[in-house]
Amino acid sequence: MNPAPSHPYRAAALLAMLSQALFCFRLSMPTKLMFDEVHYVPAARHLIALSGPVNIEHPLLAKEIIAGGILLLGDNSLGWRFFSTLAGTATVLGVFAILWLMLGRVRPAVFGALFALFNGTVFIQARIAMLDGYMAAFTVLGIAALLWAMRAESSGTAWSRWVLGSVLLGLAVAAKWIAAPFVAYAAIAFVAVRLNDARREGRSIYAALNARPIGGIHRHWPGMAAIPAILVLGTVSIAAYFATFAPAFFYTVQPMTLAKLLPFQMQMYGQQTQVLPHHPYQSAWWTWPMMVRPIWYLYERVDGAQRGVLLVGNPAVLWGGLVAVAGCLYGWWRTRAPALLAAVGLWLGSYVIWAIIPKSLGFFYYYYLPSIFLCVALAVSLDHFARGTRWDTRFLLLVLALFALFYPVLSAMPLWGPNAFHFWTWFPSWV
Repeated sequence: MNPAPSHPYRAAALLAMLSQALFCFRLSMPTKLMFDEVHYVPAARHLIALSGPVNIEHPLLAKEIIAGGILLLGDNSLGWRFFSTLAGTATVLGVFAILWLMLGRVRPAVFGALFALFNGTVFIQARIAMLDGYMAAFTVLGIAALLWAMRAESSGTAWSRWVLGSVLLGLAVAAKWIAAPFVAYAAIAFVAVRLNDARREGRSIYAALNARPIGGIHRHWPGMAAIPAILVLGTVSIAAYFATFAPAFFYTVQPMTLAKLLPFQMQMYGQQTQVLPHHPYQSAWWTWPMMVRPIWYLYERVDGAQRGVLLVGNPAVLWGGLVAVAGCLYGWWRTRAPALLAAVGLWLGSYVIWAIIPKSLGFFYYYYLPSIFLCVALAVSLDHFARGTRWDTRFLLLVLALFALFYPVLSAMPLWGPNAFHFWTWFPSWV
């Protein structure tokens, strides 16, 4: 990995403004609850009232943030969803930061962020009061912070950034448990990078895992030893996670206590792993990369018109991203470039966990985090194989064209009638 440039801030600011404007445009439409908002908005209302535990299968943080939107902007569609737009913008900027830190160049970072911005999954989750948008935002920002720590020039700076990344990953888990593996991935990555550095520099394993090798300084995470780093990562992320349960201690019915806090996690696990009845939009994890079963979050006459919201990824990003993952893997096998392997690892690590966890039902929106990391793989692959050409621009134009094509059913625009959905349902399973 090359050293990152010093001034990506102008590009980041422009991306933030573009993302926030796009996510906020007509945000309040539809004005009724749609899809899983019917679970999480009522849960947020209960948190505001401190009336007692509801929706206990998930941690509190994302519902607390939704509650904050209601308190700030009212119990209406704008209040439910506004903070989701900030999470979406943070996700886009997180992709930008990850790529900038991985590749050391602003151009591929901008393109990766734009791929995320115009990916239907990111756009929709940034405009709905669900948990996944917050989980993804904290996860992506946490990864960026840990990479930032990796680039630090002093021990103090490395440690402060490492703690920041640990807090963010803990908050990601506090939004939704599926982020938990990334805490373990961070520890594994720290050790793997240090061992690779030691191998290249002819140092021992002991020197690799120690805070400071004899006669030098570590290229990555200077002044940090492996065991303290992993302990801090685990301790800080766990503390951040449990801190988000603070409102539960003030419930008027069944208040939380320190004695109940750990057993309550087992109750949550039981809720997560219970066998659920068949759902018309359920799908198996191995079907998600090909978008076999997208989800209609809304399709009805509402607010004076026929409207729809189809959770579907941008085909160029989701299908092209799979080619990019394969290309990154091939490029790493040929060159051993770390950025190529990292891009593969981000997608694979966020996806294969769904093949392991004991969930009785799966849904396409579970693929949200992997769909974000496909944008990283696309940018890394284009930078590696097509640098100096205009293929990144051409591909972005394709992404923009497909985003525009699907925009009416990404944004709940008025449609021309009850059968309008046929235009966007390219396959029978998309109905």
